[in-house]
Amino acid sequence: MADYDKGALLVTGASGGIGGATVRLLCHKGADVIAAGQNEEKLAALAHETGCRTLVFDLTSEDSVAAALGDLDLWGVVNCGGFGGEIATPMETDISVFDKVISINARGALLVTKYTSRTMIRLGRGGAIVNVSSQASLVGLKGHISYGSSKAALDNITRVSALELGRHDIRVNGVHPTVVMTPMSAWYWGRPEIEGPFLSQMPLGRWATEADIAAPIAFLLSEGASMISGVALPIDGGYTAV
Repeated sequence: MADYDKGALLVTGASGGIGGATVRLLCHKGADVIAAGQNEEKLAALAHETGCRTLVFDLTSEDSVAAALGDLDLWGVVNCGGFGGEIATPMETDISVFDKVISINARGALLVTKYTSRTMIRLGRGGAIVNVSSQASLVGLKGHISYGSSKAALDNITRVSALELGRHDIRVNGVHPTVVMTPMSAWYWGRPEIEGPFLSQMPLGRWATEADIAAPIAFLLSEGASMISGVALPIDGGYTAV
């Protein structure tokens, strides 16, 4: 059986950069992809470009997630929906922002896992889930108290889900990207005083591209990764190895 012929694949956060790149790559490989998010205009454009299906729901609402995913037949999931929050220290952080970051990045991914894994178990075909975490969960990054905490929580969701779902032949893994330099991230990471020291500590010495992240995600969904579960895979140019 080909890598992506076992069933439909859901990608959340598909209106964003990494999510969109993942949808494009999986569609190029012949997968049946459902691109999910909240920006209907961007999802429609992605569907026109790739032929993917689209689905709109709110990651922060269990009712919305349950209604969208409760009866949706799936084989694989990419939890890519996320929110960056703020750059702040523990002394200055806005707790309302912290709560929102947790609600989307950790709680939202858990809700998606809750309802999609039930369907995977019912179908009895196994499956694969890939959670898009961050290097910020593996090392301390200044200013990233909310984002790093949310991704650390997501990592535990990955590990426990791998433990609980393995007996159903459902694999759960995490990827941990470094910064993808986009206009949205450039306001902070593009500052010379931030960019220079950071890249000087990274063995490969460059920012990631969206394609750099999408390819390992696609691999973890593939038959080539059939014995891989519960891993935390850095995609960070070696930054966390230093």
